[in-house]
Parts: sequence; structure tokens; C-alpha cells
Amino acid sequence: MRLVVNKRTSEKVIARRIKKARVRKTVNGTGERPRLSVFRSARHLYAQIIDDTKGVTLCAASSLEAGINKKGVDNSKKIGTLIAEKAKAKNIMSVVFDRSGYRYHGRVKALADGAREAGLKF
Repeated sequence: MRLVVNKRTSEKVIARRIKKARVRKTVNGTGERPRLSVFRSARHLYAQIIDDTKGVTLCAASSLEAGINKKGVDNSKKIGTLIAEKAKAKNIMSVVFDRSGYRYHGRVKALADGAREAGLKF
């Protein structure tokens, strides 16, 4: 995985990309156990379940859909339950959690807890 930066990229973003590359060396999704990847922007939160062997996104959920357009821990939990329901519809019961270099805290943790409560196994 190449790390691409330019002059305007902040040190915080560079540090997260380095962490993400380090984690992605070991975390891979397969057909039996795909990867649940999280992306957190300033306004929204995105989650997708990916099969890395085929390079295909199996299902996705974000704060843009289902009337969830505010950021926060409560809405992150709703996104976690939404992604778990979509995964269950496709017979996916267990996943590998990829936090994408973010701390396991706040919105990322709430998403993971919501997915676990809805029945996904990490």
C-alpha cells in the first residue's frame, strides 16, 4: 500500500494513513469472514463490508441514508445496526473489524457496538 501525500496534507492525516497501512498488512477480509471498514469524515460516518479476495464491496451503510444526517455517537450506533442488518440479509454473520487508523473510541466504537448488538461477530 502506497502512502500518497502532498504539501497540504496535515500531519494528523499522514499519521492516520501510516496506522491504516500498518493495520491493513494483517487485516484482510475473505469470503467467509469479510472486512468491516469504517471511514469517518467531519460530517458523516461510512461503513462497508468488503471481500478482499474478490475486491468487492458486499454491502455499505452511512449517515447519508435512512434519515441519519447528524453526527454523533447515537447515530453511529444506528449505522452499526443498519450495516449488521444488511450483512445478515446476505448471510454474513462474522466480520473482521478495520478501524482504518482511527482510535477505537467515540463514533467508531459506537458503530462497532451497534453492529455487535445487532448480531455481527467480530
